[in-house]
Amino acid sequence: MSNFRLFDLNPEQYRAATHPEGALLILAGAGTGKTRVLTARIAWLVSQGVDPASILAVTFTNKAAREMRERIAAALTSQQAKAMTLCTFHSLCVRLLRCDASLLGYKENFSIFDESDQMGLIKKIASRIHDQKDPINPDLAKNIISKAKNLGSAFPEETGTALGSLFARYQEELRTLNAMDFDDLLLQARNLLSHHPEARARWQERYRFILIDEFQDTNRLQMELITHLVSDPINLCVVGDDDQSIYGWRGAESAHLMEFEHAFPDPEIITLEQNYRSTDLILSTANRLIKNNTRRRKKNLWSNEKEGEPVRVLSSSDDTNEAEFIADEILERKREQSWNQFAVLYRMNAQARLFETALRERKIPYRVVGGKSFFDRREIKDVMAYLSALLNPDDDAALLRVLTTPPRGVGKISLQRLMEVSVQQKKTLFQILQQPGAHDDFSTKVQEAIQRFSEEWEALKIRLQTPGHDPGALLGELLKEVGYYNDLRKSCKKEEEADARENNVRELLQSLTGYCQRSPREGMQGFLDNMLLQREKEEEEEVSDGVTLITLHAAKGLEFSHVYLVGLEDGLLPHERSKQEGTVDEERRLCYVGITRARKTLTITHCRTRKKFGGVISCKPSPFLLEMAGEGVEQGSMEAILSQPLEEEDVGDAFARMRSQIG
Repeated sequence: MSNFRLFDLNPEQYRAATHPEGALLILAGAGTGKTRVLTARIAWLVSQGVDPASILAVTFTNKAAREMRERIAAALTSQQAKAMTLCTFHSLCVRLLRCDASLLGYKENFSIFDESDQMGLIKKIASRIHDQKDPINPDLAKNIISKAKNLGSAFPEETGTALGSLFARYQEELRTLNAMDFDDLLLQARNLLSHHPEARARWQERYRFILIDEFQDTNRLQMELITHLVSDPINLCVVGDDDQSIYGWRGAESAHLMEFEHAFPDPEIITLEQNYRSTDLILSTANRLIKNNTRRRKKNLWSNEKEGEPVRVLSSSDDTNEAEFIADEILERKREQSWNQFAVLYRMNAQARLFETALRERKIPYRVVGGKSFFDRREIKDVMAYLSALLNPDDDAALLRVLTTPPRGVGKISLQRLMEVSVQQKKTLFQILQQPGAHDDFSTKVQEAIQRFSEEWEALKIRLQTPGHDPGALLGELLKEVGYYNDLRKSCKKEEEADARENNVRELLQSLTGYCQRSPREGMQGFLDNMLLQREKEEEEEVSDGVTLITLHAAKGLEFSHVYLVGLEDGLLPHERSKQEGTVDEERRLCYVGITRARKTLTITHCRTRKKFGGVISCKPSPFLLEMAGEGVEQGSMEAILSQPLEEEDVGDAFARMRSQIG
């Protein structure tokens, strides 16, 4: 077991890493080293003679998969690490479906629709079946379709309603386009394994040892997928923490962890409680809070870090003072530390605005997690549309984008007529473009443009399929020939923006070339899949130094030296809606996640008044504050702290800062 040392593990971690055959549930509390244990277990399996190619490790985010891959690469030989499958659930589904999509009536080169493609198709269908008495909200429709699919249904229960009709047509159009959305990937992979025994047996034979991270976040489809993949004898290891199950609103079912024994009889259950992140005072606060959830697997986090500052619970007169006090304190506490050691955690995105204002006024750098993703930029989506249309000519959405970016001499009215013909004849847009007589009534100029495009597109596809050609260079040539770069620059207000956008395209094409050189078998299709899957639930990573402003949901899995958990008010955390829906336990888990992000110091704040809808409302402290009260928690107010006289040393520091700012 080349570079991994089992003796570095604590006793519970060691037991988990060296567990023999059978089902294994690792209850890994926050900060207890679950990634380390998973890595150790994989390394141990390989050391016992398990073929690395038979190991499948599934995570929920690309970031977690990358971290695991890096650790595995350090623990094993590069050849062993490369042989195993380490991916997200959606990546796993794509892997299965690229091999066996034909069993489900799809071609293997199916397109994957991201959220904006999905919304575009839903809006298009909604406009066709619009009913003034029963108008369709596209966002609501998308959410309902997604929820239905995650519950295992590919079609609506009722087709008599406008929404049911939209759902049915949406699925029909996806089929016609040879496309799947992200929910379809899970649904169709489940269908593949449940309805096709030969495929199930083949994949079970391939993956004899399965490891699942963040098991508490699995939804029904993911659980069914795991159940179908596991073979006899059972070699399944799942890692999770029911106390950190905070995604119930998007279908996650912590019951899968709570009732693991019902699905996989006689499992070994190992609880990891030693925390390597936080001080014991912070963990005691978290333990007191979470024990108020009655339906949970008991665990009590502890740390060797017995020393540390008390947890502070501070009240503020209003939300403006709350933001300004915290910004001032961060400025005061910065000294030798980097800005990214500080984080402000909140329940709602709207709470960030006042903190942004306060930090800007003090010239403190910050980042709001959840900015516009690289993959959502116009130029990136353009190039990916070109790739998708080349690989799957049935992808109408991609082909339409190609025809209009830049315009190819086929106007909006002509394109609309072509699309109407494609719907009537139940053919794809590309088939209609190539169909003799389908555009005879168009002007000669438009007919020539269509013919020219069809011929050029076919020629490019042939060149791309010729061995030895560089797809990135070929696509770059095409974009230049059709005037894409000029069109892109025209849409930019400033020269710097135009340069940056053009550079983004060139970087993407270089990445395509590099990927095809490294993975010739997967080629362009593998690159496109990789790009699309990276968008799923992934925040754009920022490398600059700055205070982090982040929601509690997005903060899961992260850690910071100094944490400010703000807005602990009844109706905000727990959220008012949770009390009506009976999900206060999940809000408590959300608060627990926030507390356990802190390494050294934790400050929890609440306001007596808060601005809302242009007025001022009175606020009550969150009931969670009473639950976490106890030894190591100090109560106070921001006003009392501000009224205290400054120490002589602090006065000197304050004048020094003023001088540097003036300078």
